[in-house]
Amino acid sequence: MGNSYAGQLRTTRFEEVLHNSIEASLRSNTVVPRPVFSQLYLETEQPLAHDGRTDNDDEDDEDGSESNSPPIPYQMKPPPEGCCTTDGFCQAGRDLRLSSLASDPLDVPPGFMLVGVKSPSLLENLLVCAVDRRFLPDERGHNALLGFSGNCLGCGEKGFRYFTEFSNHINLKLSTQPKKQKHLKYHLYRNNQGVLVKGAPICWRGHDGRMRQMGPSLSEGHVTSDEQPPNMALTHPSHTPGSYTGPHANAGPPKKRHKGWSPESSANSLSETTVKTPPSSSALSTSSVPSVITNGARSETAAPLNSSQGSLTPLSPPGLSVTVPDQLLHTCRLQPVIFKGHGPLPQLTGNVSEVLVSSLLQSCYLSSQTLPRVYQHYGPSPIQPLSTEMQILLTVYYLVQLGPDQVPLIEDLEQIFMRSWRESHLSEIRQYQQPQTPASQGRHYGIEIASTLPGLPQHLSLPPQSQQPLTPSQLPWLAQLAASSCGEGVVVLGEQVGSLAQGIQQTFSRLMEGRLGNTNYVVIIVTAPGQETQSCVVVTGKHQCRALAESMFSPKEGLKEINHQLSTGVAQELIHYCNSLGQDGDLDSLLNSATVDSNESSPLSSSQESSERETVKTTQSPKDSQTQCSKESTSPKQRAASPKDTCSEYSVQWREVRPIQLAVARKLLSHVCAIADSSTQNLDLGSFDRVSFLILVPPSEVTFQQTVLHLWSSGVLQELGGLDQECVSQREAERYVVKMDQSAQARIDSLIQEAHSSSYTLYILVHDHAHWDINSATCSSSDSGLGLVDQLLNSRQVRDAPNILILHVTSFPFALQTQCTRISPYNEIHWPSAFSNDVDLYHERTRYFGVSELLESTRSGSSLPLMRYDSSFESMACALEERFPKLHSAVIRTTVLIQHYCVALMAASGRISGSHNLHKHTSVETMEIVQSLLTAARQCPAHHGHMVLLRIPSLALAAWAHRRLSRVRRQLGLEESFEIILGNPNQALNIGQSFTDQIKTWLKIQDADWVPRTYLELEALPCILILSGSEPLGESLPRSLKYCDLRVISCSYLQRTTLEQELGLAAYLVRAESRPPHNPGPGSDLLESDAEKLSSTDNEEEEGQENGDSPLSSSQLLQSCPDSGALDPFPAHSATSPNVQKGTMDTIQSPSHSQTQYQPQPPSQSFPYSQPTLHHQTQPQVQSYSQAQPISQLQPQPHIQSPNQPLSQINSQPQSQPLPTAQSHRQHSKSTSSGSLSPRASSPHLSCSWARGVSRPPSVLLPHALYDIITASDSSGLPRCTSFLPHMSVAWASSFRPLLSKMMTCTEQSLYYRQWTVPRSYHMDSSNRTEGRSDNFHPRRLLLSGPPQVGKTGAYLHFLGILSRMLIRLMEVDIYDEEDINYSAQAEGVQYHPPNASWPNPDIVKAMPFDYTIHDPKYDDISSVYSPGYKPSTEGNPVRQEDVYLRRRTSRIKLSKYAAYNTYHHCEQCHQYLGFNPRYQMYESTLHAFTFTHLLLGEEIQLYFIIPKSKEHYFSFSQPGGQLESMRLPLTSDWSPDCIKSPIFTPTTGRHEHGLFNLYHAMDGASHLHILVVKEYEMAVYKKYWPNHIMLVLPTVFNGAGIGAAHFLIKELSYHNLELERSRRLEGGGPASDVWPFIILADDSCVMWNAVDLDARNGPVEHAVSLKQVLQHMEACPDLAHYGLCGIRKWSSRGLTGNKQREPFSRGHLHDFLLLNVDRSQNVQYDQNRFTCHDVDFTLRLHSAGLLVCRFNSFSVMKKQIAIGGYRTFIIKTKMTDVPTSVGPSQYVCAPDSKHLFLATPAQLLLEKYLQHTSQKLFPLSTKNYAHPVLSVDCYLNLGPEVTVCFVSSRPHSVNISTTGLLFSGLLLCFADSFVTPGFLKKFSFLKGATLCVISADRSSLRQTVGRLELEEEWRFRLSDEFQTANAKEDRPLFFLTGKHI
Repeated sequence: MGNSYAGQLRTTRFEEVLHNSIEASLRSNTVVPRPVFSQLYLETEQPLAHDGRTDNDDEDDEDGSESNSPPIPYQMKPPPEGCCTTDGFCQAGRDLRLSSLASDPLDVPPGFMLVGVKSPSLLENLLVCAVDRRFLPDERGHNALLGFSGNCLGCGEKGFRYFTEFSNHINLKLSTQPKKQKHLKYHLYRNNQGVLVKGAPICWRGHDGRMRQMGPSLSEGHVTSDEQPPNMALTHPSHTPGSYTGPHANAGPPKKRHKGWSPESSANSLSETTVKTPPSSSALSTSSVPSVITNGARSETAAPLNSSQGSLTPLSPPGLSVTVPDQLLHTCRLQPVIFKGHGPLPQLTGNVSEVLVSSLLQSCYLSSQTLPRVYQHYGPSPIQPLSTEMQILLTVYYLVQLGPDQVPLIEDLEQIFMRSWRESHLSEIRQYQQPQTPASQGRHYGIEIASTLPGLPQHLSLPPQSQQPLTPSQLPWLAQLAASSCGEGVVVLGEQVGSLAQGIQQTFSRLMEGRLGNTNYVVIIVTAPGQETQSCVVVTGKHQCRALAESMFSPKEGLKEINHQLSTGVAQELIHYCNSLGQDGDLDSLLNSATVDSNESSPLSSSQESSERETVKTTQSPKDSQTQCSKESTSPKQRAASPKDTCSEYSVQWREVRPIQLAVARKLLSHVCAIADSSTQNLDLGSFDRVSFLILVPPSEVTFQQTVLHLWSSGVLQELGGLDQECVSQREAERYVVKMDQSAQARIDSLIQEAHSSSYTLYILVHDHAHWDINSATCSSSDSGLGLVDQLLNSRQVRDAPNILILHVTSFPFALQTQCTRISPYNEIHWPSAFSNDVDLYHERTRYFGVSELLESTRSGSSLPLMRYDSSFESMACALEERFPKLHSAVIRTTVLIQHYCVALMAASGRISGSHNLHKHTSVETMEIVQSLLTAARQCPAHHGHMVLLRIPSLALAAWAHRRLSRVRRQLGLEESFEIILGNPNQALNIGQSFTDQIKTWLKIQDADWVPRTYLELEALPCILILSGSEPLGESLPRSLKYCDLRVISCSYLQRTTLEQELGLAAYLVRAESRPPHNPGPGSDLLESDAEKLSSTDNEEEEGQENGDSPLSSSQLLQSCPDSGALDPFPAHSATSPNVQKGTMDTIQSPSHSQTQYQPQPPSQSFPYSQPTLHHQTQPQVQSYSQAQPISQLQPQPHIQSPNQPLSQINSQPQSQPLPTAQSHRQHSKSTSSGSLSPRASSPHLSCSWARGVSRPPSVLLPHALYDIITASDSSGLPRCTSFLPHMSVAWASSFRPLLSKMMTCTEQSLYYRQWTVPRSYHMDSSNRTEGRSDNFHPRRLLLSGPPQVGKTGAYLHFLGILSRMLIRLMEVDIYDEEDINYSAQAEGVQYHPPNASWPNPDIVKAMPFDYTIHDPKYDDISSVYSPGYKPSTEGNPVRQEDVYLRRRTSRIKLSKYAAYNTYHHCEQCHQYLGFNPRYQMYESTLHAFTFTHLLLGEEIQLYFIIPKSKEHYFSFSQPGGQLESMRLPLTSDWSPDCIKSPIFTPTTGRHEHGLFNLYHAMDGASHLHILVVKEYEMAVYKKYWPNHIMLVLPTVFNGAGIGAAHFLIKELSYHNLELERSRRLEGGGPASDVWPFIILADDSCVMWNAVDLDARNGPVEHAVSLKQVLQHMEACPDLAHYGLCGIRKWSSRGLTGNKQREPFSRGHLHDFLLLNVDRSQNVQYDQNRFTCHDVDFTLRLHSAGLLVCRFNSFSVMKKQIAIGGYRTFIIKTKMTDVPTSVGPSQYVCAPDSKHLFLATPAQLLLEKYLQHTSQKLFPLSTKNYAHPVLSVDCYLNLGPEVTVCFVSSRPHSVNISTTGLLFSGLLLCFADSFVTPGFLKKFSFLKGATLCVISADRSSLRQTVGRLELEEEWRFRLSDEFQTANAKEDRPLFFLTGKHI
């Protein structure tokens, strides 16, 4: 049908697709949902081959396998006789040419589109036809249905179904097979004049035709241009590759069957594998669509050309060329940038290396002309894209309003185009949006009309395009009119130029003549009648040219260029220039002349010195103050060693995990559980017994060490490995963290191997900083170190391993949220907001201060915003950029900045004579930073200071800066004042020994070898950290960071991730009490550096004066430190005030009083620590660093001192006492990685600058250009940077996207990026499109995102801990663990069987007395059975409230490998057993009826068996698929090691999910017959959960029955089946007695089985065994046929103690797990009416019938506590309402015929409950009277725990206890049958006043029983003694009569 790519029907069910289509239409902002049927077809992607060609380069290379055309060689069918065969006309003779039909009205049916067909014989014209849109691709080359449907617009013939037929009709006259992809070329649309014109090419397969070969001439260095259709679609941008070297060009003959190079060939493209530079959305970031085949780095831009490089622009027609003048750069001091616009660019010749050509603007034009498909043709009024003229005019408008130093941003221009287009088509767009549901017009997915145009001033209104179309002739003068408003800033060359070549030549001439000095942009517009409008823009502003040129480099190339400039010495001239200070001399000579005397104290300004001394005096005795002054000259080592100089404000304490981190960890856990609970079987948590993990971090040594530190101190390793704190060294923790460099391969391979072999371990791969390396492994060179994540984490082994879970953790998840993402939106976890309307949701006491808060500080109007730019630095850098046009701006800016720092250091040090003159050579900001750095350490007695972060991305520049600053510091003699650290990601942290010693002293670390490895450990160290590397790699910074100097970061790469990552360095957690983040306070930076300003404040605070501090203005006091007394709710002199106590500071005190408690105590706590302060993932917990015992587990405690303790005593005591080990370990295990070096609450009166600064976020200095971009807002009110491309590895899917909205949640942002971004080809997710699936999410992949430095590491480490705990919890169950009850005080001394006997001997068992006493603890609330030898204990059993599961004692036991499981367990092994394996068809079952009669039931009963196909071999049928005849039984002689002979019956109700029916592991794989016995109304739900189990469905009449009925029916059915099998055996010629007569009755809560091991050295011990072993042992018993009933012990943890258990076999009551001989017990039935104690009743009757009952004590069964369902959960409720009402036991019965509240409960249950609860009233003489029991004939009924029952059987020959001499206190006759006679009753003697109770089914039988048994002779009855159960007549109540013995 003309479609050559393979499209097959998707496997997805139709309903699913329909659902997805509806959902997509609701979420998408496009107007019409995708057709359902097109979704049912799969679009196959064409991957790029390595040589730059697709696998199917030529459209006509291969025939579509599904084409209906005949095979090649192709010959046209001869046309019918007499028809027209003229080119351009159809066979009916009608004209089809576009030129003829352009103005004609055409009939286009709804759903059809106008398409231009390319005819080989009419090169200059197109043929017009109408084609059904479903058979055409959308704008991304997707979703075309196979086949064709078209109409001829000439003759009007409709319904052509084959393109072959249609091509014949329109006379295409082809020599090759007709294909729609080859000949349907262009969309057609009507322009503003209503003329039909050629539009965008149809996007077949996402790229246009061939990947062209490059001619050999292209590598020679000249720039060429091509002729392109003016409306070329966005999907075919003209690629101008970055630097490209000759030898790689695919020169030579075309491959396959190329027909040569045609003049209209599409743009030359390079294969992506050739040019390997990543793209960056530069200052002009492009928007493109997924199908663009970009060429590596910058598909839209060109790189500078030099001799070895060629810039490849498309070919142009010969003759039009422009010569670039020589010396252009030298003369104009700039390198012009030419933006291609509309039309082909002329060829540039001559000095082409000094001009740059970019196609960014052209791409923008094209993308905004490619309308979303839905708007292309829709009924009669098609929506048109912006016209070429309108685009050019809007571009001029945009350039005019740009500031003189602003750089154009493509994003802005794109938004302007979008808004203009939307406004011009507002009514049509609204009309299309009518059919949508309101839900689809969500606040951010509907098309937004921006209220203001970004970057377009309000007074410049858009031209009224919709009223009057803009004509080409109007364009030049309208553009010139617009440009005139800005003077010479924008020059428009319009009417005076005839071609682009002429315009560019004129521009070059003017540039050379200096006439464009004040012009930033030259716009060239060429309009000629009858021709398409052409345009281009030449950028001629110096600043703009430089910025654009640098943005054309990829970040990697940029750094390479900087290195090149530094290494070749090009930058030397600049450095020399900067060193000169004009009249003040040369920097180096001034430094050399500096008088550096290390013994001389550095002079401070007088006011600083006086204020400092004043502080000293107030805290120390006069003698101390002198030593303090002289101490300025000593080294830090000496200073730190002196015990007197300790800073009382500095303290460190362990932190626990923060509440919000706990919340996130739990959120992660719930997502993991959700994956496990889903029906997809992707994660089987129940099969894992432990957790292991590996944390992957970027290749930064500091990040690696920091993660190790967090891990080591979090206690996770101890929790996972069960190790003690002492056993885990930091070295041990390093095994769990791996840097993503070449060494990672081996580590991950070994983890995969381990995971493969340890299937019971769940492995978590934590990919931290996950946005760092998202490069595709195939597109990355091995030496670059990129692509590793893709290679390792996306490998098939990791993807398919069922026990590996990947957790991506990142602050910038955008690059992982594309259309091809591997992470399901349901598996994303976003960091919650801690505050809602200023309410602290998590009781955090900390507030996060991040990018949005920084931005807020710039708007709040406070005196000094935390984020600012440095105007004097910017102007100096600008001047030098003009002076040195060839140098990279990073080199210039860094040189200037370091120069500023050097000069500031010289000025601040006071060691240069005339230093006041130096101030003018640096900026105020730099001076402030340096002064603050130098004075901070001097003010604190322990010399605490703060950190200045200097961010220099280039390693080479950073190293140069480090050398330069170090040299200046050395020459100024400031080596001991502060450290200068070079932060190179590839190297370990390195700081001077003296500073290491200082930190060790502060942290009280004893370990001699300890060195700081992370920036966090530099807390309070005065230092300048030069952080290098192209991007930060997750390094956390200490709380002492005060200035974040980002003045030299690049302004070229404007992606959201890049910008937010740099700003994230300043992210901070501040105490919630400290300051609301939107009011960051004044420029508190002045507090310690400029004392003169402070002392001159006229509004002095009294309290500050009193306390002897330097006076502060009240506003400063309030704003700078809210912990001061001014904000304290308590007065300053109160004990709880954070201020130092008042009296102690007034005067100089004696030493005994001078050192007071500096520590603020929160009012609510008497605890000596401060209130919890800021801590987050950037803070380390102070570690234990000693060798012998880790100190960091000792909690450094602030030393609380009473004011009257002598000072000497204070200072001589160590400030931190080692805690006892147990205590320290406990504290340790609670803390996690988010611990911090947390200071106590600080007040402005403190002398330590560090303590003042820790509750204040750092100040951030930015480049001016970035500051403007970041602080500007777009129309949605969000910062501009959020609308930028999120990451350099992704592209926008369409220009027609809405803006992000301010109201969006993180989840909505994620959905936005998932809809509107696509991965570029070198993104690792670009390959994630698989056939047949709309989504290709990896099921075991999670994404945790949260802002930088907020505490994500602590959260995921805590998650690992709680996941491990949960797995252990999943492996454990609550087992009933109760001691047997009612054992007599004197143990029997007789040993019947030897202890090691394997099987019981029937003769010995007969000789053993039957133990009537009930020992099962679950029956501790029922009547005991009278046994003559038993003496009850005097205290009796505690009365337990019935049915309260929680009251019973349980133990947590780990599941053995032989456990029975419920429906939540599904491991690989038992998938098939359960019938749930998704690879198999759901197991089919058939329903079979089975009928048998029974005397007791009085009628035929019909049962149903549900038998799965896989289990039919256990049954015999009359014929295959016929009537069910019987259940097959084995023979007694059969034996197989893998087979259980006895069928297992499990009656169950209400436990379809929780019943333990999965016996696969319990049986150890042995084959067995397991039948679930279910009630009819529960049949469906049990079948759903257990599709592969056989069900026996009880008859309807048993729906309300109890457990007795189920056991009765099982037993009788089994006997009936036994007889059927015996007769079948006889028919087969064998003896009937051979058939196996045993069945197993098992409870649905039996979970594990144990056997006693007698050979153990320490006495008998129990160990877990399989149920198979238990049953095979019992079935192998040689004399098993002699026993009526066998069973096993109930497990108890104390079950093997005492003599009573030594007997291996016993004879007594059996419960829960029974092996029943249905043959021998044929005449003893279960009581079908019973609800409770049915097993006690049955065992007593079985024993009295003379059958042997035996319990195997060497086995025990463990019963799981299941609080849901079961036969004991009957609710007693009234008939009036369904709501359970509390009805007391006295209301269970009533007088017959009375008006009583009837109950909707079975009569038998009411009777049993009544007797249980009210027997004390009924049998008053029996209460607590064991010696006089109630005589119960033929049945046992529970009369409550205080009454004893003596059971006797009336059957002849029955075995009964001797009742001679026994006086009974009552008689119970329940349904007495004919065996009960008056003579039988006369054998028994009763106490006077004993109670009689006779129970019958109705009143008449009650009277008959009384008469027949002559009861009135000995018993007195009253009329009022007759009762019935509280049932309505239709519910058949039971009646009973009571009487008293005469």
